[in-house]
Amino acid sequence: MATYSVPRFLVELLHARSPSGYESEAQAVFDRHVKPVADSYTGDALGNRIATVNPKGDPVLMLAGHMDELGLIITYVNKDGYLYFDTIGGHDLSVISGRRVIIQTAAGTIKGVTGKRAIHLMDDEDRKKVPKKHEIWIDIGAGSKSEALARVSIGDVATYDHEFELINGSIGAARAFDNKVGAYVVGETLIRLSRERKKFAAKVVSVATAQEEIGVRGATTSAYAVNPHLAIAVDVGHATDHPDCDNRRFGEVKLGGGPVLCRGANINPKVYERLVRAARKLRIPYQLEADPRPTGTDARALQLGRGGVATGLISIPLRYMHTPSEMVDLEDVERTVQLLVEFARGLEKGDYGHW
Repeated sequence: MATYSVPRFLVELLHARSPSGYESEAQAVFDRHVKPVADSYTGDALGNRIATVNPKGDPVLMLAGHMDELGLIITYVNKDGYLYFDTIGGHDLSVISGRRVIIQTAAGTIKGVTGKRAIHLMDDEDRKKVPKKHEIWIDIGAGSKSEALARVSIGDVATYDHEFELINGSIGAARAFDNKVGAYVVGETLIRLSRERKKFAAKVVSVATAQEEIGVRGATTSAYAVNPHLAIAVDVGHATDHPDCDNRRFGEVKLGGGPVLCRGANINPKVYERLVRAARKLRIPYQLEADPRPTGTDARALQLGRGGVATGLISIPLRYMHTPSEMVDLEDVERTVQLLVEFARGLEKGDYGHW
């Protein structure tokens, strides 16, 4: 059986280590793949990457996918050379210990292991508890504080050493599908649209946003800079097709079931309707989620940019979010690219999403 063909652009993004505020490796990948086809391309003070095709087009459509991921930041080294850390983004503390990690330093990367007291050394009450952050450390094999600080610095960051691999067919697992797939989708959409500039009316701006995991910060500033009429955030969403997930509480989303289109206060109804029409035209399966409040994605910043932006949200189904081994069906990723290309093609001059 042939192995599923995974785009090189996506593989490189998944391999890039880019905790919030330390996105340089992901920036370099986006630069390498998207900059050559863009009519204009720039970075900014927060580390966003902003690529444009058809710069004189109307309306202005902004596509945003964040390139940052979870991480650990070194805050203290004890006398014996063990590193203590704080978390970047929303970690599940129960899964941090016992992991191999890669620390980015000024001299390059070094490897370590997250440690805590072994279960054999705990009493019955301790075994029932989730360890607190200060009860977990990173062991780099150093024998003293001075030896450790010769190799790492306070403020260096670490990511899990869990790389991308295919599990079965088009289903893969990786450390940071959240949200390298979103950054890939908006970049790949722009790459495909660049081949047909004269066939669509809109100015399309794809932004690989920074610092989403700590408060949608890159989307906030880039939405102001781009000043779009319409915007679509691309992120991951919870697949709820696994055991121990109550659909009555969390809705019904399946891995491989197609892109998830959001509805609710954060979503412009005209943008939503256009996305549905585009999916039906291409016969792309899609799923729905409902959110009554601002979503936990870049969409909440995009909607409130300047005087307000007609905003949509597409989520790629994902299992085991914010763990070292997130799972995605890459067919859902490809369908999302196709959907956005069709959405952009269908816009006409003056389509601003007002209602």
